Amino acid sequence: MTYDISPAPHRLELDGREKLTVSGVEDVDRFDESEIVMSTSAGTLIIQGENLHIGKLSLDGGELHVDGRIDSVSYEDLGDGRGGLFSRLFGG
Repeated sequence: MTYDISPAPHRLELDGREKLTVSGVEDVDRFDESEIVMSTSAGTLIIQGENLHIGKLSLDGGELHVDGRIDSVSYEDLGDGRGGLFSRLFGG
């Protein structure tokens, strides 16, 4: 028996600067009103802005909806040698 474990398709849909839909979300690492950090099938995605709120989160479907003023959407470069969150926090 063979299982298909290919990553979920990753997609961003930004409506103005107020609504963002992200698919391919695997986990939300941390969030507050100014920053949301999540793991996606395409790497770590960082959303920065003001009054950010997670309107809908479905990890089963891999979809997340963000409302608020979105100032920045960026990917963390996995090749920069910094490692993951725990590695940075604990110097691992």
